[in-house]
Amino acid sequence: MNKTYKDYLMVSQEVQTALKNHQPIVALESTIISHGMPYPQNYQTALEIEELIRSEHAVPATIAIIGGVLKVGLTPEEIEHIAKKGLEVIKTSRRDIPYVVSGHLDGATTVAATCIIASYVDIKIFATGGIGGVHRGAASTFDISNDLEEMARTNVAVVCAGPKAILDLALTLEYLETKGVEVIGYQTDKLPAFYSKASAYKVNHRLDDPQTIAELIDTKLELGLEGGVLITNPVPDEFAMSGEVIDAAIDQAMASMKSLGVAGKDTTPYLLDQIQKLTQGDSLKSNIGLVKNNARLAARIARYLKC
Repeated sequence: MNKTYKDYLMVSQEVQTALKNHQPIVALESTIISHGMPYPQNYQTALEIEELIRSEHAVPATIAIIGGVLKVGLTPEEIEHIAKKGLEVIKTSRRDIPYVVSGHLDGATTVAATCIIASYVDIKIFATGGIGGVHRGAASTFDISNDLEEMARTNVAVVCAGPKAILDLALTLEYLETKGVEVIGYQTDKLPAFYSKASAYKVNHRLDDPQTIAELIDTKLELGLEGGVLITNPVPDEFAMSGEVIDAAIDQAMASMKSLGVAGKDTTPYLLDQIQKLTQGDSLKSNIGLVKNNARLAARIARYLKC
């Protein structure tokens, strides 16, 4: 008998119970743990985000691949395993999943891979820091994140603080429009720029409360329209950074990256690490603050979603 994805899938007891009882669930990625920040801050932050979601009366489902098994809902020990291994864990997008699974390896899921695995168990919403997108200079490098393609075809809504600041925001928005992905601003008309509250670009629509956002997501699914919804949530004031400071750090980090020949899936982790160093840790504080803020909003939206 041929295997299906179900044969490679393991869902935690907490998430199984939530699915059975139609409780709100929020998916969480694992690349932010392995590649987004250093140990032990990554481990502590991951646990704090899960507890924050529980405090909002929803169930967290951190997703990763461990020993070739697609895990939906990690134990604290599994989270620490990913956190300690850090960059040794394979950064896993759609194309990498078969390699990691067949090789019985560990994989930290990106936005794209997290959406795929969340969709296997019908989790409708996912919280992250920032999405991947069209990289600066993509006209010559063709460096475009698979996150955008996945949002266009997988029925999982994504809450983020906008595309990562290292990206070309205008082209990322254009790509999302081409793919038919709705871009919502939560209590904002402007696209958030990850570390900064707003960019020069407008979102497609502004919605001001979690219930209205949930109604839009449910309506899209009921209409049979494939793909997710991108909900952009500005970084809280206390964690927001000046656009000028961040742009200067990005320019310096990109110059360093080009001189070293860093490319492909190593680009984002390298740039984020360099920006953290150049901002003397301020960008990491901002990253942690905005991820928690996104998890809180995702949990509040999840409570209104139809099961």
